[in-house]
Amino acid sequence: MPYKKFEEYNMQVTDDVKERYKSIIEELGENTERDGLLKTPERAAKAMQFLTQGYQQDAAEILKGAMFKEDYNDMVIVKDIELYSLCEHHILPFFGKAHIAYIPNGHIVGLSKLPRIVDVFARRLQVQERLTHQILDCINDTLKPEGVAVVIEASHMCMMMRGVQKQNSVTTTSGFRGAFQNIETRTEFLNLINANLS
Repeated sequence: MPYKKFEEYNMQVTDDVKERYKSIIEELGENTERDGLLKTPERAAKAMQFLTQGYQQDAAEILKGAMFKEDYNDMVIVKDIELYSLCEHHILPFFGKAHIAYIPNGHIVGLSKLPRIVDVFARRLQVQERLTHQILDCINDTLKPEGVAVVIEASHMCMMMRGVQKQNSVTTTSGFRGAFQNIETRTEFLNLINANLS
């Protein structure tokens, strides 16, 4: 049987947001009754719910659901984690990669959970700086490792499509806790991800 993907939406929210989108499109001078736009307000309402689903998710609980006792105490890195978010200033996309490392302190976490918590925080109205620290603090507070490091590099459509219209600019943010505040450990992490940084 082919893979089927199901998306669930709150119908009350969908209907309310749909009407608002319809009004916005009309205020911009378009005809919402023409064929190509008939279902656009509903599609946009569902898309916005999908893109902000992180508000209904608990990143700490996701991590707690896959923590395992383990004596491993060297660096664990998951790099090149794709992320897509919406800038809270213009509600335009920003997208890029997150690189996460932690040094276990008695517990490891299922590797897929690190990309999942990136998605939880990215699927909200965001700024890249806050996103970086939310991921960092969630891992640090929940897993309680010896150290955590997060680097995010992203392109922002609010800078590319409007405003300064700089097509090749990339914003890099970083955060370090615990052992990664030590310059040698931090340098090791940065060297390990450097080959894949664009």
